[in-house]
Amino acid sequence: MADDPAVREVMTAPVATLRPDQPVTEAADELADRKIAAMPVVDGSGKLVGLLRDDDLVASEARVHAPTFFNFLGLGVPFPGEMAHLEKELKKIAGATVGDVMQSDPPTIGADASLEDLATLMYDKKLSHVPVVDVTGDLVGIVARGDVVRFIARTT
Repeated sequence: MADDPAVREVMTAPVATLRPDQPVTEAADELADRKIAAMPVVDGSGKLVGLLRDDDLVASEARVHAPTFFNFLGLGVPFPGEMAHLEKELKKIAGATVGDVMQSDPPTIGADASLEDLATLMYDKKLSHVPVVDVTGDLVGIVARGDVVRFIARTT
């Protein structure tokens, strides 16, 4: 890409945010009203603590599949790892707050990073949204995959 633009040229700022203690229903309304698929979650001081994606809300409403058990010496034993997965999914479903269902510690990028670095991060980690933070961890923006595509279309 020409001149290797910085993330700040692509990011959305200021950013609409959520709090970890907000009800999931309120967060769903925010996403729907704003017609967006993800919102950063910040604490009282503006530090990024998570990312709530529409996928997280869908997962909280999805049916949970029971783990597969096998018979071992007359006991029903779940396949390794399946109970931990079930426990995590049940917690998400029962979660009443954003903090219960959000992705904690999401991958981030700095505003001065290159668009190439951002695109690589998004591609390698299969991310649709990346919060942009400053050196202290304060949220300064967000980039959605569509923002990158629109920038490329606009500049090529």
